[in-house]
Amino acid sequence: MTQHPVPHRPQHIDWFAGFLSYLIPGFGQIYQRRYAKGILFFLSLFALFFYGMWMGQGKNVYLPDTNVKNNMVFTSKPLGDLENRPHFIGQFWIGIAAWPAIVQYATFDPAKKGQAIFGEWQRTPPENVLNDLQRNGDKRWDLGWVYTVIAGVLNILVIYDAMAGPAFRDPKEVAAAATQQQTLVAT
Repeated sequence: MTQHPVPHRPQHIDWFAGFLSYLIPGFGQIYQRRYAKGILFFLSLFALFFYGMWMGQGKNVYLPDTNVKNNMVFTSKPLGDLENRPHFIGQFWIGIAAWPAIVQYATFDPAKKGQAIFGEWQRTPPENVLNDLQRNGDKRWDLGWVYTVIAGVLNILVIYDAMAGPAFRDPKEVAAAATQQQTLVAT
């Protein structure tokens, strides 16, 4: 009589590790003691994000304060402002690296030069500066925001990886029994 291998219990979802990987990419994996993977995610995603910001001269990660009355879908804030700059939805997922943009948006005052803590970091650039970057620039600004969005969207996969936890192989005995059972069924 063939004994069926006992399947492993499904792993529980590790919400805390997922949250850590949202805050800082790879920190959920480091929390789970998957150090190499966590450091790889941290270095690669932050390098991609900050390289994109450098390409955009630090002016391509922001949430604008716009006139939302003429929007097609959302006519109230902040969803209307997200409709006017959907790039930020992708950038948001990089975690705390994009939070200064949220703080700048929440404390935006056109009369002031910058915010107390962050200065003008991730603040909505003046319209003449954006026009100059887009009209007279070499398109690095546009490519830079694409890099920052890709980094944020890739971090969604990192968050999922942290939530799902590490993958475990079956012990050799269980794998051998499963292979033997498949061979018996096939014949």
